[in-house]
Amino acid sequence: MNKRSGRCMCGAVSYKIEGDPVVTAQCHCEECRRVSGTGHTVGAMFRADQVNISGELGEYLYTSANGSKVTKAFCPGCGSPIYGRNTNAPDHITLPLGSMDNADDLEIEVVIFDRDKPHWDALPETAAIFETQPDWKPEKV
Repeated sequence: MNKRSGRCMCGAVSYKIEGDPVVTAQCHCEECRRVSGTGHTVGAMFRADQVNISGELGEYLYTSANGSKVTKAFCPGCGSPIYGRNTNAPDHITLPLGSMDNADDLEIEVVIFDRDKPHWDALPETAAIFETQPDWKPEKV
């Protein structure tokens, strides 16, 4: 059985997972774009009984476009997203791959709200790519 772990940026919230995800998805809905600050989120959905979370969490609740209730949990110290839950799948919890200690074996299987994907949420062939933090400063305008 696969075992995974993860944490927030400051380390105040951590989790352990036993088993494989039900699905790994990328989502471009407005709420996911806003919670991530980017064009999408990438998360792995697990059965809730597979996940054990330690630490204090903040929560934000909202009603989705289809009427389900969604909970987004985050670390109140550093603001890192920890999980999402939806009343349409009450026995499941979705954790962001970016918070996992190792998600190298996971692949995106589903893309949700692709119609809402911003045009800028793709790497153009002309983009400069650096292997590490570059040693440069933006030029003054």
